[in-house]
Amino acid sequence: MLAESLYRMFALARINWTLRLRDPGQFISYLLMPMILMLVLKPIYNRAFSGGTTQVATGMLVIFSTLALAIVGTATLTERTWHTWDRLRSTRVTTAELLLGKALPIFLLLLTQQAILLAYGMLVIGVRPAGNAWLVALAVPTWGATLLAIGTAIAATVRSHGELSAICDIGALTLTTLGGAFVPVDMFPGWLQVVAPVSPGYWALSMLQAALRGDVPGTLVPAAVLLTAGVAAGAYAVWRLGRGLGRTTAL
Repeated sequence: MLAESLYRMFALARINWTLRLRDPGQFISYLLMPMILMLVLKPIYNRAFSGGTTQVATGMLVIFSTLALAIVGTATLTERTWHTWDRLRSTRVTTAELLLGKALPIFLLLLTQQAILLAYGMLVIGVRPAGNAWLVALAVPTWGATLLAIGTAIAATVRSHGELSAICDIGALTLTTLGGAFVPVDMFPGWLQVVAPVSPGYWALSMLQAALRGDVPGTLVPAAVLLTAGVAAGAYAVWRLGRGLGRTTAL
């Protein structure tokens, strides 16, 4: 049974990987835009406050990886708008297998995006990590998995690509700004500093910056918060789609 489940899951992953490779536009734009902004904004950030190089590199990474929620959501929502979701659900594929099969290629894209941007930040922008590479290796997939779960939950809820685009774009910019991706949280007004931890972007930024500093507790605590949020979002997506609430007729 396990072998059959893995076969079905990886067959779906292979198909979805092919689909992503045939339409790389979003991925390329969310890779090039932060590179340009890092380069342009670095002198301004360095003049504005200490640690500007790390702030601009990690901030742009968090912003544009969060905007990549649109890629995550599209992978699931497309099946519904193509009227193929019901056909897949009528086979022996379980909801969990279906979601994992769709998630694996997107997870690889998110990891690739973050790895390239971190390498660019170190080699071009001038970020100097403290040397604990395993902390960065933990932070990147943690943030990727959280985004994957949240994006899937959104796709299981919305009814159109227009709704998905609006929620992902507005939500991503709002939450990452609130989380301190553009300006450090300690520069916010007092009341806004209290609200900031509501944003996943706050924890992602804290985790990535702590990982680059070599701060173990500062990395593990935000990672635990993000994983908890990811598990909750993933459970919601499985529950909603498993009950048929993502069927074509619900659009």
